[in-house]
Amino acid sequence: MELPLVTVDAFTDIPFTGNPAGICLLPWAISDKAMQMIAAEVNLSETAFLETIGDQEYNLRWFTPTKEVNLCGHATLACAFLLFTEDLANKDTEIFFHTKSGILIATYVNGMVQLDFPVIPTEEAEHPYFTEYFFGQKVVRAAKLARNWILELENPKAVEYVLPVWSELALHSEEGIIITSKGDEAYDIISRYFAPNIGIDEDPVTGFAHCALIDYWHKKIQITTIKAYQASKRGGILEVELQGNRVMLRGDAVKMFEGFFTIDL
Repeated sequence: MELPLVTVDAFTDIPFTGNPAGICLLPWAISDKAMQMIAAEVNLSETAFLETIGDQEYNLRWFTPTKEVNLCGHATLACAFLLFTEDLANKDTEIFFHTKSGILIATYVNGMVQLDFPVIPTEEAEHPYFTEYFFGQKVVRAAKLARNWILELENPKAVEYVLPVWSELALHSEEGIIITSKGDEAYDIISRYFAPNIGIDEDPVTGFAHCALIDYWHKKIQITTIKAYQASKRGGILEVELQGNRVMLRGDAVKMFEGFFTIDL
């Protein structure tokens, strides 16, 4: 069996930056075990498995190298970018992805992909371990979301300077920790995301995190539209807009590689 595999750098227009995602185009359904084995072999933060089920409609699932996740922004954007730019889908209408987080809608707007995602609610709380400092940087505010935390630091430099001790971070986080601060002149906010317990020490650019960050910053300063920078080593840029209980994520992408898995499943 030959399974097509494509890699796309998401939330960037510059090769070798942003967040790389694997995309496995399925001619038919394969087992969960097979998807996990492929994701482990690809060894990117997420590999997306895309199966056509109708006109502009697809089943979509996301796997890290170690487990399946319920929502992944950058791999969804990568899938939509591939479908639109390779003429596998009509650019003039919506794509519908059927996922474990419900139906997600993608559109192609002014050369960028826009994703319609659910907002992820946050609730102000004190982290049980990182109460005052996060690896040497002062925590000024914190919030809880499903299986993750947001820690607000003092400024962009504090976000950039953090050097986690991975064993300590894994011990004191369930799924992951988002750190953030107000941005500088170029960006409204800055962030990073660490998730060693799901096989990702630091994610280059994280769509789902910004579905929570827009809620966090909206509650704090009533902002509804942000230009965001994720300050990982690779870096990435997102436009984020809150519309009721939905979040519009917009970004660019670059196709990097295509090939085939030749396997017997």
